[in-house]
Amino acid sequence: MQTAIVTGGAGFIGSNFVRLALSKRNWRLVVLDKLTYAGSLLNLRDVEDDPRYSFVHSDIADQASVAAAFERWQPDMVVNFAAETHVDRSIDGPHSFFETNVKGTFELLEATRSYWSRLEPSRRRSFRFLQISTDEVYGSLGDCGLFSEDSCYAPNSPYAASKASADHFVRAYHETFGLPTLVSHCSNNYGFNQYPEKLIPLTISNAVAGKALPVYGDGQNVRDWLFVGDHCEAILAILDRGRVGHRYNVGGRNERTNLEVVNEVCAALDELLPADSNAALAANGCKSYQDLITLVPDRPGHDRRYAIDCSRIEQELGWTSRVSFETGLRVTVRWYLLNRNWCQAVQEGRYDGRRLGLSVPRHATR
Repeated sequence: MQTAIVTGGAGFIGSNFVRLALSKRNWRLVVLDKLTYAGSLLNLRDVEDDPRYSFVHSDIADQASVAAAFERWQPDMVVNFAAETHVDRSIDGPHSFFETNVKGTFELLEATRSYWSRLEPSRRRSFRFLQISTDEVYGSLGDCGLFSEDSCYAPNSPYAASKASADHFVRAYHETFGLPTLVSHCSNNYGFNQYPEKLIPLTISNAVAGKALPVYGDGQNVRDWLFVGDHCEAILAILDRGRVGHRYNVGGRNERTNLEVVNEVCAALDELLPADSNAALAANGCKSYQDLITLVPDRPGHDRRYAIDCSRIEQELGWTSRVSFETGLRVTVRWYLLNRNWCQAVQEGRYDGRRLGLSVPRHATR
C-alpha cells in the first residue's frame, strides 16, 4: 500500500482530494495540517473512521515535526495543499502568506529532500512531490489569450507572489537536487467545504441571510471556474502519469465575470430556496436574490482576467474537466443550503462575513 502525506488536507481542496483518493486508490492518506481558520477536521468527518486515514496536527514550517511524520509513515508521495490562499487577507496581512507559502514550502522541501535522499534507489525514482499552485502566479490577461505552462510569472498580489516564490523553490529542488517534483496551476475552484469568505459560498451565505451581495468594481473581472472534484481527478492523473519536473495547468474552460457568477448563484437560490419562503429576504422587500447585488469599490490591484490553457494535461494525461459550471454551481448551492450548520461552525469566532482587503489606501491602487 502506497502512502501519501497530504499537507493542508483539512482545507477545502485538500479535504476533497482526501475523500476522492480514499475512494479511488488503495493508498494510506496521512493528513498534515496546522488547522488555521480555513482548515477544519469537520471537513474530514466522513473519513475519520477509515483505517487508511490518519491525521497529524503540524505546521509545514516546522521541519522537525514534518521529518518525524516522514519517519513514522514512510511516504511514497507528498501533495502540498498547505497555503494561505485568500487575496484579500494577503492585502491586510502579507506576513502570514510569506511564512506559510514561502518559508513553509521551503521547510517542507528540506524535510522531503532529507527523507528522499535516504530511500533505496527504486523508491527514490518512484517518489513524487506535487506542489498545488494557482493561475494567479501568471498575473493578469487582457480580453483575449490564455495562460499556458510557458507563460511568464507576473504576480500582482502578495498571495500570488508568495505562491510564485514557492513554485520557484520547488523547481530549484528538482533542478539542483533531483527531487522528483511536479507543479499544478489551477483556476478558481468551487464546490463543497469551501470556506465562506470566498465569492460563491459568501454570496450564498449573505443571500440566505438577506444581506447585500457585494461585487467588486464593475463586476467584469473574469475567472475560469473549475469544480473541485474535477481538480482532484486532475491531481490523481498528475501523480499517476505526470512527467517529473513539469508543470500542468488545470482549468475548467468556464470563463465567467464575477457579476455573472453572482447572478447565477442568485438564480439557483431563487429555484432552490424561493424568495417568498425566505423571511430574511422578504424583510428587505426583495422579490429575488438578485435585488441584493451591490457594486462596491474594487480590490487593490485586482487582476482583470484569468484563463487557463489546459491542453497539456488533456493531451498528455487524458484528463478533462467533466462538470459544467451550471451543473457544478447548482449542486454547490444545494450543498451549502443543506450544510448551514457546517458554515456556522467553521466560521464561529473566526470570520463574521465582513469585507477584507481594504487596508491599502485607494490612491495606491492601479
